Amino acid sequence: MKNPFLANMIRPVSFLVLAAFTVPLWAQAPRAAGPYGEWLVKADINGRPMESIFAFSRGEQGALKGQWISFWGLSELQDVRFEDGQLSFTQVFRPASGDPMTSQFKGTVANRQLTGTLSSDRGEFTLSGERRPRLSRAVGDWDMTVKMGDREFSAKLIIRPGPQNTLTAQWQSQWGEHQISDVELDRGTLRFKRTSKIQDREWTSTFEGTLERDTLTGTFKSDRGEATAEGKRFGAALIGDWTLELTTDRGTRQQRLRVHPDLSGLYGSTPVEKIRFEGDQVNFDLNWTFGDRTFASKFAGRLADARLAGELSSERGSTKVVGIRIVRTLRGR
Repeated sequence: MKNPFLANMIRPVSFLVLAAFTVPLWAQAPRAAGPYGEWLVKADINGRPMESIFAFSRGEQGALKGQWISFWGLSELQDVRFEDGQLSFTQVFRPASGDPMTSQFKGTVANRQLTGTLSSDRGEFTLSGERRPRLSRAVGDWDMTVKMGDREFSAKLIIRPGPQNTLTAQWQSQWGEHQISDVELDRGTLRFKRTSKIQDREWTSTFEGTLERDTLTGTFKSDRGEATAEGKRFGAALIGDWTLELTTDRGTRQQRLRVHPDLSGLYGSTPVEKIRFEGDQVNFDLNWTFGDRTFASKFAGRLADARLAGELSSERGSTKVVGIRIVRTLRGR
């Protein structure tokens, strides 16, 4: 049977991107508690692999709610139910032009996997998904100031996710060479070991500090004495989840932009390798593949007063973008 979503998807539009919804992490239930959280969902539509994101959270009255974002835009899910491992909901897709299309999903959530079938009066296809991993809130670029007595030094602490839920770090300074090891974040307390070498002198120090949102404060201790340190997260005003309103001559749709603490990101489900942030200017490149075709776009905008405004341009034309940041994404281990 002809699939309604595929038919609508291949209509010319100025932005064929895979969107993503990001649930506010403060609203998520524990990861093992049913469907709550984010799921990367895959499907095969007439031989073409597709990806989207399901996101489930609790409403103000505790009821289960969800959203589905894909090439076709952000859909608020209706009548979301979960009981004894069985998940169901109704999706109403409203294209920029044409009549709304309604589909029903029925599936299961078990062993960190989501599977099911989406059906409508025009056909059905199967879906399978797995939970999206969370990113540690320690990850990022930290502008550090270290004070020891009446001396003050500047440095940069760069923390990245490592294998198997570990963290790695670098200490960049104009003074000497430094190696960071044993990085861990435990309930807001960051610890690591630093081995430093300046000329022929080498020593090891330990750091312990408190991470609170975009500030890191703590102390280095070694046989040379103690030094206090304070760090500020670079890009704090941009990091987080943004609701984007996209406007073309075909109408207005919504999209999601997630800016990770390392300034990589997701535009929908499309990875963004690097978001460039300098002064109040924000730029990034988008590249994605649909079927046997590759699409490329560029975003250029400005961040001011907690609003992101600019244009997404491609060979198909330009799209006006206005974004509002909705929630920080820095909770995690």
